[in-house]
Amino acid sequence: MSDTIRMVDLRGQYDKIKTDIDNAIHDVLDNTTFIGGEHVRHFESQLSEYLSCPHTISCANGTDALQIALMALQLHPGDEVIVPSFTYVASAEVIALLGLTPVMVDVDPATFNTTAELIAPAITPRTRAIIPVHLFGQSCDMEPILDLARAHHLYIVEDNAQAIGADYLFSDGHRAMTGTMGDIGCTSFFPSKNLGCYGDGGALFAADPDLATRIRMIANHGQAEKYHHSIVGCNSRLDALQAAILEVKLRHIKSYIAARREAACRYNRLLASTPLILPIEHPRSSHVYHQYTVQVPDGQRDALRQYLADHQIPSMVYYPLPLHHQKAFLSVGRAATPLPVTEQLCTQVLSLPMHTELTSDQQQTIAETIIDFYSKNGHKQ
Repeated sequence: MSDTIRMVDLRGQYDKIKTDIDNAIHDVLDNTTFIGGEHVRHFESQLSEYLSCPHTISCANGTDALQIALMALQLHPGDEVIVPSFTYVASAEVIALLGLTPVMVDVDPATFNTTAELIAPAITPRTRAIIPVHLFGQSCDMEPILDLARAHHLYIVEDNAQAIGADYLFSDGHRAMTGTMGDIGCTSFFPSKNLGCYGDGGALFAADPDLATRIRMIANHGQAEKYHHSIVGCNSRLDALQAAILEVKLRHIKSYIAARREAACRYNRLLASTPLILPIEHPRSSHVYHQYTVQVPDGQRDALRQYLADHQIPSMVYYPLPLHHQKAFLSVGRAATPLPVTEQLCTQVLSLPMHTELTSDQQQTIAETIIDFYSKNGHKQ
């Protein structure tokens, strides 16, 4: 039904660009170049142009992108990589997978992103890299993080899976897109992302041509020339069908971001009278609202989520358990310090439906249901 509220409405989005998507898919089917080829090259070129980044290397998924990035930096087992604990598992998973040590740090309670002040105490003689995660759609405060990394000769790998299209304002007045400020940027084209394909996909971004060459080699079995393997690599490719779909969707990314920002402003207005702690925008970053994530105080998060579900309104908890408490990391990683903000956020955060097809009527229904929940629980508007 058209009035059904969804966390993500990929069908509604597809219906609006169906002809272009179908034509792009049929073009790949007609030329039968399913691996590599013109669509992949053209998409990489177009994405580089959009991001103002010299080199884009596509790959199979966002997790592969992070792993390839760390492989390209030639880190050694036991080297430490700093990563926020409040993030999706992939950010730390690839660190442990390569025999490196994930060192987990806290995040800012307002933006959900880590900061230079929180990273600095975690730096040790074994630290080699930092993975700032641009969570939920806006940039970390990157200038202090970049300054800190330079002072300690550390690499920066940006996890930009949730914030592609956001930009960051430096103190000298210039702006840079997320994913292009560190040594390597990584993103995911998972279908629900702001720029999503119809399957799995990912990409890496680099300004240094030698580093970009190494990344491309790693993603292609460590070869620059067929059957000549200079380094140990992996097999991680973006299918031509997915590249063709992404070519089409990239042409719409500005309007998609505008729709998400409009929906976020509407939420802010509709929910202003509730006890919810609404998301804020960092003054130096634009926000592309991959998620609209509120904080539900007073231990009422799960009750509110159930109330929404009872009224056929979906919601999600990103994330219910911090990485430093995940069983997988208890023996291979560590928290640099106590992480009180991360642990509190895991009990309070709730993401409401957010996508390009979200209507004002749907948001009105969501807001009225939340207001009704609070009115029945003793909160006066």
